[in-house]
Amino acid sequence: MSLSLSRLPPLLLALALAACDDAPRFTHAEPGEALSGGQATVQRSDRNAYSLPSANLSPELRLDFAVGNSFFRNPWVIAPSTTTARDGLGPLFNTNACQNCHVRDGRGHPPEPGDSNAVGMLVRLSIPDQPYLAKVIERLGVVPEPVYGTQLQDMAIPGVAPEGKVRVSYTRETLSFKDGHQVELRKPALQITQLGYGVMHPDTRFSARVAPPMIGLGLLEAIPEADLLANEDPDDRNRDGIRGRANRVWDDAQGKTVIGRFGWKAGQPNVNQQNVHAFAGDMGLTSTLLPNDDCTPAQTGCLTAPNGDGADGEKEVSDNILRLVTFYTRNLAVPARRDVGSPQVLAGKNLFYQAGCQGCHTPQFTTAADATEPALANQVIRPYSDLLLHDMGPGLADERTEFAANGQDWRTPPLWGIGLSETVSGHSQFLHDGRARNLLEAVLWHGGEAEAARNFVLTFDAEQRAALLAFLNSL
Repeated sequence: MSLSLSRLPPLLLALALAACDDAPRFTHAEPGEALSGGQATVQRSDRNAYSLPSANLSPELRLDFAVGNSFFRNPWVIAPSTTTARDGLGPLFNTNACQNCHVRDGRGHPPEPGDSNAVGMLVRLSIPDQPYLAKVIERLGVVPEPVYGTQLQDMAIPGVAPEGKVRVSYTRETLSFKDGHQVELRKPALQITQLGYGVMHPDTRFSARVAPPMIGLGLLEAIPEADLLANEDPDDRNRDGIRGRANRVWDDAQGKTVIGRFGWKAGQPNVNQQNVHAFAGDMGLTSTLLPNDDCTPAQTGCLTAPNGDGADGEKEVSDNILRLVTFYTRNLAVPARRDVGSPQVLAGKNLFYQAGCQGCHTPQFTTAADATEPALANQVIRPYSDLLLHDMGPGLADERTEFAANGQDWRTPPLWGIGLSETVSGHSQFLHDGRARNLLEAVLWHGGEAEAARNFVLTFDAEQRAALLAFLNSL
C-alpha cells in the first residue's frame, strides 16, 4: 500500500503551511539550550549516558542513588530464599529485574518476528467499560480481562503456568514525499499464543508497550501542575488543531483522582506509584501500596504459591527498598545536547517549529521550587513534551481506554536524549510499540492532531529531511 502527497487532505496541509508564517527563526543556539536537564544535566554521550545521577546531586545522596541502582539492576529470586532482601519473584511475571527491560536505563523493543521472547515489551489487557464497575474504572482506569487481568505475564515460577506468549508480525505500506522519496512503514499485529488459563474474553483489548527510557523522570514530576494544565486546550480555543488534555488518574497513596504524567497514556501520577505498579505487574512483587500478588481468582496456582512477605508483615519490596529505587529513578540524569549551534541543527530546529511540532512537544518548563528532591528544584528544563494526551489518529490507535485516555490518545513522549537511543539501547525503534525503525518513520506515523505537521514534513526535500533529523538527534 502507498500514500502520496497528492492524496493528503489539502486543508491540513494549508494549515501547516500557514503555521510557517508565525514560527520563530533560530540563527544561534539559545542560552543554556544544551543543558536539557538544567543544572542536573550530565556531560556524557556514550552507552552509559542514561545511567548517571543528577550532576548537582550531593556526594552524600549519591550513595542512596547507588544502592537504588543495585535494586533496579540485580535480579529478584523465587521465595523462599536465603536472599531475603530480593526474594518473592512472581508467581507470574515478565522479567526478574528492572534492568532487563530498561537496558542501561534505556528503551525497550518488541520481539523480532517469529520470536516469543518479549522482554522489553509488555501487553496491556482490558475489556470495554462496564457501567456497574465504575469504582473499578475509577481506580484502575480500565476493566481488567476477567482471567488474565490488566497485563499479560509470559513467565512464571515453577508449578505455575505462564499466562501466554506474545508474537509480533507486520504489514507494510509505503509513504511518499513530495520529491518522490519513499519510506516503508510497518504496522504490528499481535498474536497471543499458549494461553495458560483458557480463552480470553471475546472483546479483549490489547496494547503493546515497549519500556520507555528512564532519564529525567524526577524533573518531569517536578513540573508544577498549573504549568501543565495551562497548556490544555481540549476545545481547541486557539484553532491550531491541537487539543491537549491531562489524563486524570487514581493516586493510590492519596486515595483520590489527580493528573497523570507517566506511562504511554499518562496513566500514573508520580514516579513512586509508577515503580510500585511496575514491581507488581512486571515482577509479581508486593509492596505497601499494592500488598497482594497480581493473581486473578481463576489463577489458583498463583494464589497458593509461596511469597516473600516477611514474618513481620513486611512486603517483598520493603518501604526502604522502594524509597531507594524511587530516589534512583527520580535522579537518572538527562544527557547534554550536542551540536546545538550547528547550522544544520539550527535549520532542523526551524523546520521543527515551522511544522508546528512544538504544539505538543513543548520545549521548556521550569521545575517547582518545592520539588521532592532539592537537586531537581528551580531547574530550567527542555523535555520537548507537554505530558498531555493527544489524539494521534487511527494509525497509532490501540482502541484501549485508560482513565480519560481513549483508544487514539497517547501522551506526548519527551524527546530529550532521543538522539542517544541507539548508542545506549543498541537499536533505534520508537513509538509505544516499537514499530518505527528510525526517527523519520516515527514522524511519519503521526496522525490525528499531528497530521498537519506530518503532512508539512512530507513536503521536505533530502536536505530538509537531513536537517530535521540532525536536530532530533541533537536532543
